[in-house]
Amino acid sequence: MEGQQNQIGMKEYVAIAFFLIVIKATDDIPTILFESLQNAGWVGPLLGGITAIVPLCLLIHLAQKYEGENAVDIFYHLLGRSLGFIVLFFLWGAGFIYIVLDTAVYADIISTMYFVRTPAVVLYVILIAVSAYGVKKGLVTIGSVARAVFPYLQASLLFALILTLVQGKHEYLFPLWGPGKMELIKEGMLSVSIYVDFLYLFFIFPFVKSAKDYKRGTWIAFFLILLNITISLISYIALFDYRSAALLNYPYHEAIRTITIGLVGGVETFLFPFWLIAADIKFAIYFYLNIFLFSQLFKIKHFEYMIPSFATLILFLGLIPESPTFSIFKIDNGLFVFIKNLRYNFQ
Repeated sequence: MEGQQNQIGMKEYVAIAFFLIVIKATDDIPTILFESLQNAGWVGPLLGGITAIVPLCLLIHLAQKYEGENAVDIFYHLLGRSLGFIVLFFLWGAGFIYIVLDTAVYADIISTMYFVRTPAVVLYVILIAVSAYGVKKGLVTIGSVARAVFPYLQASLLFALILTLVQGKHEYLFPLWGPGKMELIKEGMLSVSIYVDFLYLFFIFPFVKSAKDYKRGTWIAFFLILLNITISLISYIALFDYRSAALLNYPYHEAIRTITIGLVGGVETFLFPFWLIAADIKFAIYFYLNIFLFSQLFKIKHFEYMIPSFATLILFLGLIPESPTFSIFKIDNGLFVFIKNLRYNFQ
């Protein structure tokens, strides 16, 4: 466990949260939203964000009340040791499964859309190795790298989205209510799962310099993420129409292969390296959070020794799914259905 002297500032925390969540707009999450919300898919992150405000306020309140305390001990204090352990173990297991499937999806993106002649397993090994190396360097290094490259990656994303909006057809966004007002509100609020990673980020709040920095950083990151994901979905609809976008596994990558600068195509050649850096940072953060939570649950002081074992296990498990794209798609849909059923049971 990293000592209290190795802490990250607000800017590093914002960058970490940004890379962890915004990049979801470049994988298959948009496809799920377009299927349920049609051309109003871009409203999903907005309504999900409104729903997420209350949980975020609760997490911030806990961080301020228990400033300096271990996040795992806070769960034990609030839920009791037995129930707290069960809840935390469930969070760890869900996070681990998500890493396995999501790394497989991103390896599939790289393999099928950019390096078609390179064996997918080779690309997957490289992705896992780079992420594991990031974990080995520690949270402070991950935060510093994320902060350093954040302006360039944000600029490249906005550049791609602006080109997409300019070259798209804005009439595809109408009617604004998509499948209908009530259906839009109901399905849109279920998109709160997009922001679930803020719960995992709560476990590293003791490593943010102060509760004030954690609070300010959370809100800044939240609104940046909300803005970027919303604009991303609007641009996909404008370029493809929701019907076509819903059939694409990875709308962002199809978009940057479609857009041009004047008569010059091949924009993806310039934008892909930025996306790849973002993906590496994302999984380094995911790995760190998952291994850190595991070490806290089982009182393992030097969790860096577990990094090779975790990376190897994730690699072998990630090679099992025959079609990782559809596997992660089903899990995301299952999460939406689970949230929906919970809500109905309490009504």
